[in-house]
Amino acid sequence: MPQTISRRHALRSFAGAAALAALARPGRAAEVKPSAPVPAMPAAPNPIRHSVCKWCYKEIPLVDFAQAAKDIGLESIELLDPKDWPTVQKYGLTCALANGTTTIPSGFNRVENHAKYVPSMIERINACADAGIPSVITFSGNCSDKTLGKISDEQGLENCAIGLKQIVGAAEKRGVTVIMELLNSKVNHKDYMCDHTAWGVELVKRVGSERFKLLYDIYHMQIMEGDVIRTINESHAYIGHYHTAGNPGRAEFELTDQQELYYPPIMRAIAATGFKGFVAQEFIPKRDALTSLRAAVKLCTV
Repeated sequence: MPQTISRRHALRSFAGAAALAALARPGRAAEVKPSAPVPAMPAAPNPIRHSVCKWCYKEIPLVDFAQAAKDIGLESIELLDPKDWPTVQKYGLTCALANGTTTIPSGFNRVENHAKYVPSMIERINACADAGIPSVITFSGNCSDKTLGKISDEQGLENCAIGLKQIVGAAEKRGVTVIMELLNSKVNHKDYMCDHTAWGVELVKRVGSERFKLLYDIYHMQIMEGDVIRTINESHAYIGHYHTAGNPGRAEFELTDQQELYYPPIMRAIAATGFKGFVAQEFIPKRDALTSLRAAVKLCTV
């Protein structure tokens, strides 16, 4: 068992110099050092592919929501169980990211969970492949467990890598990508382990498969790290999916005078990396749900 290390020291040891620079507080010298002019954002080489998370629209039946999503111009409704895939496919949509079998507090960072999650995730990968679903979500799990106690970031990394390496073979064979979500542990998901981009990037490196990537949730990582566009530019090779929401409040974000995240340049940055996957709306609407969804998709179209 590696020596237990603090969250701060663990994060600083996992990433290279670029990731460390993103996480560390700049010194006074860095603050006064003149910087080179920022080059103009290059033209986006491909359009954003739009998806939406169904759980944010619980009051709308899936059949009605699928028709509305189609009318708005979305390609996908995601975070669905297998029983719901045929419904969205009937409307010419896909489920860009299927529900997996792990949960936010219980995931691959505990070896005690592997006997349950390895076979169930392989089964879900096969179901996705059979249905033409491109990817499936998974989670690290929390740092602490009432029975098992707390584990370090390093031990959690190693445990996740051990478990995920047992399922990526099936993912590679079937052409399905396993996606681990980055979530904030400051506001919404206290104690969640995969809460910094550097930790997630290190995990992708250790697993070493093109069929394992990160879900970079812009809302969550704004809370944890900020510096969103720079992080996307530096880490896009490890990212397979994106989620959006306004911050503060996780609500609509088209009212830009009320939000600290401005999505058009973020979307242009994503597109400029050559990303060909999906960006999913995951805000919780506080006004008319479909009007807000349409406005968000329009704002994120580049």
